[in-house]
Amino acid sequence: MFLSRYERMIARRYLLPGKGEAFIFLVAGISLAAVMLGVAALVIVMSVMNGFRAELFDKIVGVNGHALIQGYNGQLPDWRALMAEAQRTPGVTSATPLIEQPLMSSASGRVEAVLVRGLRQADLRGNPTIRQGVLSGSLESITPGSNRIAIGSRLAEALGAQVGTSIALISPQGQVTPFGTVPRIVSYTVGAVFEVGVYDYDKAFVLMPLEDAQTLLMMGDTVGVIELETTNPDRVDSILAPLAGKLGSRAVLRDWRQLNAQLFQALEVERVAMFTVLSIIIIVAVFNILSSLIMLVRAKTRDIAILRTMGATRGGLMRVFMTVGTTIGALGMVAGLALGFVFLFFRQDVVNFIQLVTGQNLWDPQIRFLTELPSKPNPVEVVAIAVMALLFSFLATLYPAFKAANTDPVQVLRYE
Repeated sequence: MFLSRYERMIARRYLLPGKGEAFIFLVAGISLAAVMLGVAALVIVMSVMNGFRAELFDKIVGVNGHALIQGYNGQLPDWRALMAEAQRTPGVTSATPLIEQPLMSSASGRVEAVLVRGLRQADLRGNPTIRQGVLSGSLESITPGSNRIAIGSRLAEALGAQVGTSIALISPQGQVTPFGTVPRIVSYTVGAVFEVGVYDYDKAFVLMPLEDAQTLLMMGDTVGVIELETTNPDRVDSILAPLAGKLGSRAVLRDWRQLNAQLFQALEVERVAMFTVLSIIIIVAVFNILSSLIMLVRAKTRDIAILRTMGATRGGLMRVFMTVGTTIGALGMVAGLALGFVFLFFRQDVVNFIQLVTGQNLWDPQIRFLTELPSKPNPVEVVAIAVMALLFSFLATLYPAFKAANTDPVQVLRYE
């Protein structure tokens, strides 16, 4: 939108308060603030939702891989052949055998349900999510036959355990006696405490060498699961389609979408719903821009008529009022983006401050899964929010600009 020199001058004058126009300026200021808050709310909520999904995905996939090959009876006797077949599949970057079994644990008179996971020593030490999350102890101390295990931080708190504490694992698969099956109880020493960042994992995971897990569960040389990673988790179904056809009745293949379908679908639905609801704030702000421009046109009717008699064109007057309204929307959009990014930068400090003032735990890991409020701004979404705010602001200027352009100077100045 190109303006002539006099049009820019008039638009600039109309953006500033004139004598007796404080109320119009107040409405315009409220419109700017409303656009700012709407844009900031959208940026903050969408960034937090994206961050929540990204953090959950990284943590879950970092621990469980992109897909799992699971035996129908919980065991894969021919796991080496299956692993070799998976590694030959184009797009598969790694195949990791493991054992995963829910058991009970006991320490210091406390009992907790746990999820025992047996991994090869190299896989245990090479997992970046586990290795980077070690809080105390060392993964190097956990070797086959050492009777040492690694446990999640929340489980350590629940059991009152730390590095060096003895923990008993109770397996229902024990010796058969005339009086029934006697549970198998084996004591292990905590060699490391780690934190993944997902509450459910930190509360349940017990990691040990694969050989020790096979001995504890009396599985011989079998494993329960083969964990797969691919070059692109978003295309995992198409990458693993050839492998799924070769498994036949030996095992079932499930990818991360199937394993966590309800969680990620719920996040996606909530994300769309929040975007739709918060967009209403911008629409309300646009109506404020519309009302302030209508009042400005009414207040400036005599000025508009004089400009028309001096040679101002209908198009020029339309451009003036469209510029005024769009400028209000643009300033509100820029201020909203700035406010949103400042909030995201200090988001955890804001949460901590509100918790301190209210005395309420706003971010309980037991409910929120993650230990901290995440954030991941999406440049495409940020641009879309900015364009939407500008577009709505521009549309709000059309009717007042059209009314101003169609002002009849003869009717207005007849009795002047």
